[in-house]
Amino acid sequence: MTLVEKYKFLVDYFSEHSPNAASELHFSNAYELLLAVVLSAQCTDKRVNMVTPALFAKYPSPFELANATYEEVYPYIKSVSYPHNKTKHLTGLAQRLIADFNGTVPDNLKALITLPGVGRKTANVILSVIFNKPAMAVDTHVFRVANRLGIVKNATTPIEVEKQLVQHFPEHVLAQAHHWLILHGRYICLARAPKCKECGIESRCEWRKELTS
Repeated sequence: MTLVEKYKFLVDYFSEHSPNAASELHFSNAYELLLAVVLSAQCTDKRVNMVTPALFAKYPSPFELANATYEEVYPYIKSVSYPHNKTKHLTGLAQRLIADFNGTVPDNLKALITLPGVGRKTANVILSVIFNKPAMAVDTHVFRVANRLGIVKNATTPIEVEKQLVQHFPEHVLAQAHHWLILHGRYICLARAPKCKECGIESRCEWRKELTS
């Protein structure tokens, strides 16, 4: 099977079996998703969803959050990973949103990555989920699944994986392809104990072929 055929197979498979794949973070607007994604770094979506309702209620826009102190914000997110740094990121990005973008989450990568706590992965999540742009956010799940399936070649960094996925997935499905891969990695293609017997795309997996050869 050629690389083109493999990508087509994946698009066909996931379109049928995961047509409604979407972010598992809870949010109602771009600002809330931005905060949630920043909090989700090296933390589970489940944990983030436990703390964001109170956080969003207390700080419904960047204007309230920008005026909050570290001591005021920290208690709301103390149960997530790295709460000290993330508290600083949240207040800092709120202040930057107001100072540079009139309180509005920007819709381009260059602007997004100027915000504290926002790297390329977080920016691409915002671009694809909120603005439906053809962006591919590469986290540990996407990185693992893409390499195991063999749909990227010699890709040892997230940016290399991102570039190849963007190149080969059809543009109109690229935003959703992120969710296909991340959810597959989260629930099927686990890092330590992948559920290969439950995997509908096992026959196309290069990593599985090497294990059984």
